[in-house]
Amino acid sequence: MRSLRPIIFGEVLFDVFDTGSEVLGGAPFNVAWHLQGFGLNPLMISRIGKDERGKRILRYMKQWQMDLSGMQQDDQHPTGIVSVQVQQGQPTFDIVPDQAYDFIDPKVVNRIPTKINTPLIYHGSLALRQKPSTRALNTLITRHKSDIFVDINLRDPWWSLETLDAVIRKAHFVKLNDAELRQLAKNWSQTSDNLPTMAKAFMQHYDATALIVTLGAEGAFMVDKDQQIHHADPVPVAHLKDTVGAGDAFSAVSILGFLQQWPFTDLLQRAMAFASAICSIQGATTTNRALYQKYLKEWGVHDG
Repeated sequence: MRSLRPIIFGEVLFDVFDTGSEVLGGAPFNVAWHLQGFGLNPLMISRIGKDERGKRILRYMKQWQMDLSGMQQDDQHPTGIVSVQVQQGQPTFDIVPDQAYDFIDPKVVNRIPTKINTPLIYHGSLALRQKPSTRALNTLITRHKSDIFVDINLRDPWWSLETLDAVIRKAHFVKLNDAELRQLAKNWSQTSDNLPTMAKAFMQHYDATALIVTLGAEGAFMVDKDQQIHHADPVPVAHLKDTVGAGDAFSAVSILGFLQQWPFTDLLQRAMAFASAICSIQGATTTNRALYQKYLKEWGVHDG
């Protein structure tokens, strides 16, 4: 699978807690990390500051044997952070503006060779809050003619319906959660409160190849191009640590499944299983290669 080079575009950042601790993340980064663990060779495209946090990110990526050639460095904007405040056990998040990942340079993206085997481009919605990164993504999509997987994350105030509409219309695969589907459904006069009905209306509105809707502890479902619904049962978490990065783990296995052309029900169930496993560890990623090998073996996938 090393010849498969999905491009992962978007933010790399640190969650900075009020205790002083810092946790590396960002949905696209987490997805790229997992795909590397599963034996693919993703190209992560992002932008980091020429600062201590940026150096740490490059060091972590190198240790995980990730390709660094898509990482831009910025001497004017800092490596991205999210400030996390915890009060009475409940976190609140401040997604800090004007970070390096907001200014991904389309000219640098334009130099990425088109000859690499790029069957899919993944991106979220947060990194599109500034025009430079939006232009960079559009450059990427125009040059590579790949399938597009969009992972919607509605983070107020950093999204607009106009931007999302344009993004989703270019996508082949779209993933969001039940709350995000309900929020978006209001914008095309969908009055039903039934999630599968909303999902089918979404597919009619946007003409995507597949829509994945995650339901947290209740599982997930997918609507395909023929309006057929595929379900995944919830997978119990053996020893819950936290749910950080569960959605990103789900996305990574979904991408693997689309590239391997798994039956949709298998894809969903396997994505649920891996997301559940990530909930049993602290944080969104792991350096435990045995975990990835375990699932590859169960799924009959060779990572060579």
